Amino acid sequence: MNKIQLFESKQIRSHWDSEQEMWYFSIIDTIEVLTESTNPRKYWSVLKTRLKAEESEVATNCSQLKLKATDGKMRLTDVATTEQLLRLVQSIPSPKAEPFKVWLAKVGYERLEAMQDPEKSIDIAMQDYLNLGYSEKWINQRLKSIEVRKDLTDEWKKRGVEEGIEFAVLTDIITKAWSEHSVKDYKALKGLKKENLRDNMTNLELVLNMLAEATTTEISKEKEPKTLKENSTIAKEGGTIAGDTRKAIEAKTGKKIVSSQNAKKLLEK
Repeated sequence: MNKIQLFESKQIRSHWDSEQEMWYFSIIDTIEVLTESTNPRKYWSVLKTRLKAEESEVATNCSQLKLKATDGKMRLTDVATTEQLLRLVQSIPSPKAEPFKVWLAKVGYERLEAMQDPEKSIDIAMQDYLNLGYSEKWINQRLKSIEVRKDLTDEWKKRGVEEGIEFAVLTDIITKAWSEHSVKDYKALKGLKKENLRDNMTNLELVLNMLAEATTTEISKEKEPKTLKENSTIAKEGGTIAGDTRKAIEAKTGKKIVSSQNAKKLLEK
């Protein structure tokens, strides 16, 4: 699970390894927030050379994971565990070192709490969206959409639908049925690349997407499809119901619901 953590409003890319139950953090991002260096990669290169000369385990044992870069592409990045990062911080002179250590401990604690109590993970997700600048109204819709999506994917799994390509195929059918756009075209309309489409939907777009997915779930429970083709038919039925609702709203308001608005425009607004 890749995630953006925020330290003093600065982004630190991270990855949660569910098997090892361990966070991995981007070293470059950490160096940038601690040093405010204009070239954190160069800083890390010099520091890593020095640490290797000192036979430090931080430099010799750090891993690499693919994390999303500023250009939207997934690139290999040096990462460190919480323990490794605490050792690394000791090698970086910074007035932010102590606050960063406290923040690092808090991130680890919150994850353990969320694993024990699912409601905690909802609270954490809400705070993350608030930190990014989303409104509480939008966040409530987004969190509800996550719940609706989970119900749908659980239903698909019961019907033998495979995660990955088949999930993507059915999602595309639902999306096109209600919005008249494939997922690819919808993202292009909003100027997105690797970003999450739902994180860039307006309130009304989220509501209609939820309606399409919730309806698909209910129809599937009643009809109990056994093949991908049968699931595809149901996906189109669920999406079409939401699509008819969209058309009715547009007829009354005279406004298009599916728009080019993305997260940047939403947050600016």
